[in-house]
Amino acid sequence: MSAVHESRRKSRPTVARGSTRPTSRDVAQAAGVSQAAVSLVLGDKWRGRVSEATAERVREAARDLGYRPNLAARNLRLGRTRTVLLVVPALTTEFFAGVYTGAARVAAEHGFGVVLYPSPEGIGPARDPFASAQSALDGVLASSMAADALTAIRGEALPLVMLDSDPEGSLGAATVNLDIADGIRQAAAHLLSLGHRRFLHLAADVPSWTFDVRARELAARLDEVPGTSVRTARSPISIEAAVTAAEAALTAPGPRPTAVICDDDQLAAGTYKAARRLGLRIPDDLSVTGVDDLALATAMDPELTTVHLNAELFGERGMRALLAVLEDRTPEGGDIPVHLVVRSSTAPPR
Repeated sequence: MSAVHESRRKSRPTVARGSTRPTSRDVAQAAGVSQAAVSLVLGDKWRGRVSEATAERVREAARDLGYRPNLAARNLRLGRTRTVLLVVPALTTEFFAGVYTGAARVAAEHGFGVVLYPSPEGIGPARDPFASAQSALDGVLASSMAADALTAIRGEALPLVMLDSDPEGSLGAATVNLDIADGIRQAAAHLLSLGHRRFLHLAADVPSWTFDVRARELAARLDEVPGTSVRTARSPISIEAAVTAAEAALTAPGPRPTAVICDDDQLAAGTYKAARRLGLRIPDDLSVTGVDDLALATAMDPELTTVHLNAELFGERGMRALLAVLEDRTPEGGDIPVHLVVRSSTAPPR
C-alpha cells in the first residue's frame, strides 16, 4: 500500500460507536469526494462520470464506516419500489420452484425483491394482492401458462418479460424460452434410433405455447420417417389424470404403441401406473419418455428417460431480461439449451 493511500486511510473520520448511523456525507468526507460522487458510485451509475480509482475509494470508505444506503428513501425519491412480480401456474411441481429460486437470486444481486404470484389452473387467477400493481411493482416476469393472471393485476401495463411464450405474439417487451423444440427432437430421434415406429403422444391438456410447440415438433419429426404412426391423448398435468388417459389410449383399437412420449414427467409417472395395470413392462413392452427431469424421474422404477430443463437458469435468464428492460437495455437473446437424459425407461421394441 502506498504512503499516500495509507495516510488517507488513517485520516478518515469514523463514526463513534453508539452514535447515529453513518451518512453519505460521512462517506464523502472520508473519501475526499462530493456527496454526488458517492451517490453515483453506490448507485452503480459512476462509469464514465468518475474514475475507477475514485469509485474504489468511495466503496472502501463506505465499507470502513459501515455505511448502508437508505434504500427506502432512495426508492421513494426515484419513484421505484425495487419489487418485481413472478407469475407462475400453481406450484404443483418443483420446476417453478426452481424458476423462482433462479429469479430471486439474480434479483437479490441487484437489490430487488421478488413476489411470487401463483395462478392455479382450473380456479382462475388468484386475487389481486395489490391495491395498485402499478404503484407496488417495477415489473413483471410471467409464464405463459399463467398469462390470464396478468389481466387481474393489469400486469401487461407494467414492464413485462414472458417465459415460455411465443416470441412472435408475446405480450412482453422480451421473451425468454427454453429450446423445447430441440428437446422433443432429441427424444424423438432417440426412440426412432431404437427402432420404434408406433408412438403415443400423451399431451398436456393445457392451452399454452410451449405445449403447442411440443406437439408440432413431434409430428414434424415423425412425418420424416416412413412407416411411423402417432396417436395423441390429452391429460391434465397430474399423475392420476394421466393414468386414465394413458390406459384408454393404450387399449384403443389398432396396434398398440411401443413408445409413449409424454409432455411432462408427471404424465410419464401416470403412464407407468397405467402400464402396470395393463400388465405391460417398461421398457420391455413399452418405452416412455418425459420432459422436465424432476426429482420424480429418478424415483420411478425404471428411472425415466427425460428432457432436462434447467429451471433455475430459466429463472435467472428471465430476471436478467426484466432488469435489462427496466434499464432500457437489450436483453440477451437465444433460447436456453436443453438435453435428453437417457435412463432405463427406453429400449428397442420387441
